[in-house]
Amino acid sequence: MRELSGRACVVSTLSVLVLYYSLVSSEFADMEDIDSEVVVEDKREDAASGLQQLELNDAQEKIKMLESKLAMLESRLPSTTTYPDIKFRTYKDRKRILITGGAGFVGSHLVDKLMLDGHEVFVVDNYFTGSKRNIEQWLGHENFEMLHHDIVNPLFLEVDEIYHLASPASPPHYMYNPVKTIKTNTVGTVNMLGLAKRTKAKILIASTSEVYGDPEVHPQPESYWGNVNPIGPRACYDEGKRVAETLAYAYNKQSGVDVRVARIFNTYGPRMHANDGRVVSNFVIQALEKKPITIYGSGDQTRSFQYVSDLVSGLVALMASKYTQPVNIGNPEEKSINTFARLIRDMVGGDSQIVHMPPVEDDPQRRRPDITRAKAELHWEPLVPLEKGLAKTVEYFRKELSRTKHSDRNNGDPAEYLL
Repeated sequence: MRELSGRACVVSTLSVLVLYYSLVSSEFADMEDIDSEVVVEDKREDAASGLQQLELNDAQEKIKMLESKLAMLESRLPSTTTYPDIKFRTYKDRKRILITGGAGFVGSHLVDKLMLDGHEVFVVDNYFTGSKRNIEQWLGHENFEMLHHDIVNPLFLEVDEIYHLASPASPPHYMYNPVKTIKTNTVGTVNMLGLAKRTKAKILIASTSEVYGDPEVHPQPESYWGNVNPIGPRACYDEGKRVAETLAYAYNKQSGVDVRVARIFNTYGPRMHANDGRVVSNFVIQALEKKPITIYGSGDQTRSFQYVSDLVSGLVALMASKYTQPVNIGNPEEKSINTFARLIRDMVGGDSQIVHMPPVEDDPQRRRPDITRAKAELHWEPLVPLEKGLAKTVEYFRKELSRTKHSDRNNGDPAEYLL
């Protein structure tokens, strides 16, 4: 009996041990499953975290790229703090002034003067010979607006004054497309006179000493009718300007348009087109590049050159006056082309040779304005000495030739070239 009881105890003990072992094994298995699930979940979280980090890094790179592009675009815009100080005018004395050809050589200097004087200025230009660089110091200013427009097409604006300067003015440019030159000075002038008539604006027509042709009277007064070849290579410009004057006075007599006519003589200064073929720009660039200075003809022909700031002052004085007849705006100091060539070569400091080429057809032999009328009616005469103006012009072209990138811009100071 005891033996059976002992065996039963052993069997019971073994059963308990087997059951305990099973339970312990089951718990260990469950724990291993839990651990493996935790490891898998950790790996998933690590993978997701790594993916998020990659996406974040990629986003940061894209943001940096966009920021750099934005900074580059902002650098092209004029800063609101770089505009020159201008005169404050109320609505009572602030004029709305249109300048055709305002991105050109003379027009851009006129823009500077009128903007500094506190007026609202509208510039119209088709950029045939003009350049946006000439007026970039005003882009974005509240008083300034630029219109890319060809005045051969009608223009509708509300203005108080019009300076009609639009036209190529150097022989290579106006001979390049003579028909377009004629249309600009006739159809374009009709459009501007029509605008002046509609808005009751005062208009100044920029005529030229070329209306005198190759003069037989010296110096040339406004009463001289001229000596022009109507079918020569320069006729598209000479006759175009003569017709522009005729149109101005026809509108004045027939419709009461308030007109002014300025006969502009040779002008030089900063912002001249480098390839316009004129005496000063040609000689300065050839001397700076140490190339031969080319003179067409004997060089004994004479010219009278005025600095651009003198011309601008004369135009503004004429517009402000009550005088309606043509007025010569020029410098009566006459020099030969040979003298100009030697003066510029010595000023630049090079050793360029002076070379004579065959003469140009219909090239005027003498040119000198009689400015008696300008002195009497406008109280105007040129003030800038030739040597001082040429020095400023040489400085400008030296900077232009040394430019190596587009960011070499104007410094935003319109007074830089005033003398």
